[in-house]
Amino acid sequence: MKDAQFLSEVYAASYRRLVTGMCALCGDKGAAEEIVQEAFVRALAARTDFRRVDNPEAWLRRVAINIHHSRWRRMQKLASLYRKGARAAEVASQIPETDTDHVMLVEALRRLPTSQREAIALHHFMDLSVSETAATLGVPEGTVKARLARGRAALAERLQDIEEVRHAQR
Repeated sequence: MKDAQFLSEVYAASYRRLVTGMCALCGDKGAAEEIVQEAFVRALAARTDFRRVDNPEAWLRRVAINIHHSRWRRMQKLASLYRKGARAAEVASQIPETDTDHVMLVEALRRLPTSQREAIALHHFMDLSVSETAATLGVPEGTVKARLARGRAALAERLQDIEEVRHAQR
């Protein structure tokens, strides 16, 4: 099998899952698509080495997360403004398969610390185990478990607050 065909097969099998996970991580469908596409560009640039990796999707996921971190570091001021001003309608147009509950979830995810958001996105949206999440993030499994627990608790609290507001508006 040629390098281009191998990359096409990996793309077909992984692209949607990677975009969904990155969207959960960064909260913006367009940015998630760009990040994943950049990861595939880097795989294409290193195609001979890329074919030799044990788990191509894991490699792409790690590269995508690194790209996301780099973008975030370069654009901290813009990101803080963006986090403050996102409205539900804007969010709905940026994420795949939106419904009201999904929009509220993404808004709540945006308010989590990056470390918790990453753990939740990898574990729950990309269906990685705790050990795979730990390996991807380069942290111990206990750290991932703690981030998941704190992140889920914060999400539950934020989503409960949103649900109370929705109930009061009825």
